[in-house]
Amino acid sequence: MSLMVRDIKNIMEKIAPIKLKEDYDNVGLMVGDLNSEVTSVLVALDCTLKVIEEAKQKKCNLIFTHHPLLFRKPSAITTDTLIGKKIIELIKNDISLYSSHTNLDSVKGGINDIIMKILEFENFEIIDPVHNVGLSYQNSGIGRIVALKEPITLKELCEKVKSTLELSYVRYAGENFKNISKIAVINGSGQDYFDVARKLGADCIITGDTTYHYVSDYNEQGIAVIDAGHFGTEWPAVKVVGEILKNKIQNMGFNNDVIVSENIYDPYKLK
Repeated sequence: MSLMVRDIKNIMEKIAPIKLKEDYDNVGLMVGDLNSEVTSVLVALDCTLKVIEEAKQKKCNLIFTHHPLLFRKPSAITTDTLIGKKIIELIKNDISLYSSHTNLDSVKGGINDIIMKILEFENFEIIDPVHNVGLSYQNSGIGRIVALKEPITLKELCEKVKSTLELSYVRYAGENFKNISKIAVINGSGQDYFDVARKLGADCIITGDTTYHYVSDYNEQGIAVIDAGHFGTEWPAVKVVGEILKNKIQNMGFNNDVIVSENIYDPYKLK
C-alpha cells in the first residue's frame, strides 16, 4: 500500500478542519490528483518558483504550504503571469499542492498555539473564537491573549520575541521600559483584530504586517505593538506542523520523507 495525496488531505483536514477557515480564504488541494501516489512531501510557507524547483530536485511530488497559491480565482492560467507559471510548472512535473491557511491558524494546536508555546506563554485564551462549528472546536479561533504572572518591560519582550522566534530584528512602538502584563499574539497579519485585543485588555500586541496609522493610533492609546513580521510569526510554527505531519504519516505505517524547504526566507532585508 502506498501513501496517496488523499491520505495527506485526510491527515491535514483532521489537524485543521476546513470548516475553521475564514470566509475569504481558500484552502485544501490547490493542484493535483487525490488518487496520485506520494513520493515525498516538501513543507513551505509559500509555493514559490524556487520551492517548486526544490521539490523537483528532491523528488517531492507533493508540496504542503501554509499560504494558498490560489487565494483568488485567476482569470487565466498562462506563463504571462507568475501564478500561471507556477500552476503550469506544478502540472508539468506532476506535483500536487495542498494548503492549510486560516483553518490552521485558528485550530487548537495550530499555528497560533505553536507560536505561543515557542514564546513560552501559557494559559492563553482566544481573541476571536470561531462560531457555529460545534463543541469540538470551542478552543479554536483567531489570535491568542495571555495575562503574565509577572510583568515584563517592552524592551525585554522585544528581546524575547527576537530570540525565541530566531529573528534578526523586530519593529516596535512604545516606551522601552513600559511594563507589559497582558499580551495579544496574532500570527501573520493581525491588524483587523487590534480593537478586539484592546477591548480584552491587551497592553501589547505581537503580530506582523502592521501599518503606520494603526500603530500610531494604538501607541497613542498606550498599547505597545511589536511587529515581528508575517514571516517571523508563521514560519517557525509551519516547520513544527511539518514534524506533526511526518509523525502522522509514520503512525500510518509509511516511511515517506517530509522535508522542510531550504528556500523559504523573509523577503524583507535590512540595510
